[in-house]
Amino acid sequence: MCTPEECAIVEAVYKEYAAQKPFKEGDLDFNRVGEDSFLNISAAIDARQRRTVGLWVRIMAAASILIFVSIGGYYIWYKYLVTSTSLIVKNAIPPAHNQATLTLSNGKKIVLNKGLKGDLATQGNTVIQVNEGVISYNAENSSVHITYNTLSTALGERSPYPLVLADGTKVWLNTASSITFPTAFSGSERSVKLTGEAYFEVVHNAKHPFRVESAGQVTEDIGTKFDIMAYSDEPVAKVTLAEGAVKVNGHMLQPGEQTINSNGNIKVAAANVDFELAWKDDQFRFNGEHIDGVMRQLSRWYNIEVKYDGKVTDEAFYGRITRNRDISDVLRILKRSDKVNFKIEGRRVTVLSN
Repeated sequence: MCTPEECAIVEAVYKEYAAQKPFKEGDLDFNRVGEDSFLNISAAIDARQRRTVGLWVRIMAAASILIFVSIGGYYIWYKYLVTSTSLIVKNAIPPAHNQATLTLSNGKKIVLNKGLKGDLATQGNTVIQVNEGVISYNAENSSVHITYNTLSTALGERSPYPLVLADGTKVWLNTASSITFPTAFSGSERSVKLTGEAYFEVVHNAKHPFRVESAGQVTEDIGTKFDIMAYSDEPVAKVTLAEGAVKVNGHMLQPGEQTINSNGNIKVAAANVDFELAWKDDQFRFNGEHIDGVMRQLSRWYNIEVKYDGKVTDEAFYGRITRNRDISDVLRILKRSDKVNFKIEGRRVTVLSN
């Protein structure tokens, strides 16, 4: 047995390790996981607590029991969930595929898929290229007449490449989104227009401020990494600041804050930045979302029609789920709440009360 103090040390170290190396479904090699966990926890405990040999031995014994009980518990939990979450599924719906469309100033459309490389087009004195996994705009002379291009993703699409604007600003575009931008920047400011959602890493230039127009709001960079979510089907628009500072319709943000815009009424609130940016790492983010908010995310990603049959739960959902799963896998996870069920027919998903 261990004392309360010793148990607290083991629990703290275990939580740190579990956060760094979560168990993966279908990857339960007991010997490997147990041995690896034991070695890592023993090293961490050794660094934390060196007071007596006897104390260290007792802690190691407690850690061994904790690890193997946890692994066994995880296995039982996983098997139970897999076998107890049946859905009404008549076909599989895969996740969004890698595709986006670049619309040039003359209306020509270029479909972007994985594997492109080299020059795509020329707009005035700007050459559009795909190199090293990004779409880049290389402007030789910004004093000439400026034209505008649009990068867009449809429902069920994700852009295979980040976009690098002529000033070096980098943009990641979420599904069902579009950004309209100049092929080169000139004049006193740099301005783009966004619908949907995008993450920006702006190259700061105090003499030429960078501005994003979206959903009736203007976001101005002050040396920044930030996310803008401005889907027309969402009840609010959000600007979330990861680094630096931005100003949104006169409201200054610091890192870890966001603006929430509801019909022009803007308030500043603390933000869970990891959740707001989860989409960039191909994860759904649920931070107190009700089922209608959850289904809006799924509808954009899987290009599905959502229907509701009967009174559905008002339970709040929390967590993150990889977006690389078939939709039935995601719905099975949501069904674990025991408050909701689903029926998949064609590209229609019906939400049922449970």
